[in-house]
Amino acid sequence: MKPWLKQQWSIPPHANADFVYHMEDVLDVYTRPYDPRYPTICMDESSKQLVGETRQSLPAEPGQPARYDYEYQRNGVCNLFLFCEPLIGWRHIEVTERRTQQDWAWAMKTLVDEYYPAADRITVVFDNLNTHGPASLYATFPPEEAQRLLHRLEFHHTPKHGSWLNMAELEFSVLSRQCLDRRIGTQATLVREVMAWEASRNADPTPVDWRFTTRDARIKLKRLYPEIHD
Repeated sequence: MKPWLKQQWSIPPHANADFVYHMEDVLDVYTRPYDPRYPTICMDESSKQLVGETRQSLPAEPGQPARYDYEYQRNGVCNLFLFCEPLIGWRHIEVTERRTQQDWAWAMKTLVDEYYPAADRITVVFDNLNTHGPASLYATFPPEEAQRLLHRLEFHHTPKHGSWLNMAELEFSVLSRQCLDRRIGTQATLVREVMAWEASRNADPTPVDWRFTTRDARIKLKRLYPEIHD
């Protein structure tokens, strides 16, 4: 019997091993140098509850913050797709009514054709949500168009329970603190506010200095790595 056949995992198959594989795959992507022909994009999505006022709020005054009535009106929920290129500090948000396969597919088409038309291949890092993948493109566009987009895209998924590896979450954190942490009543208002935030952030780019490497992971997260016994 060959020696490798004697190896046995000390954990259930595909448990920590799957996490480690996807983690190291994403960390390897983050070591790639900047190349405008092969940009690396991080993508994430979130929702925003639209909340309207039932009474006129009172504006802030010297020594007195703005005041809102505790009653409010629910106006539905919007979805936000956020794209960012960490190495140059660029970001873009698409606001949609829903978060279906088709919504995601159209957002990816916009990324390819409008924001990176000159790129040879775009690497995209995102989580394992079931709408994030080639099937969504084929469910939305004719096969020729889906294939054309896929030839321009390279997908890398963060592991389950490993969304912290997605640098787009850093941008969502800033967006939430600077723009979304208040009542926004309509989708039109949300789009306007998000576009203003996006323009301000892109006017003063802030690249992400990612320092967590595969070597760090093998030391600090050693407990997650499968043990192999001869």
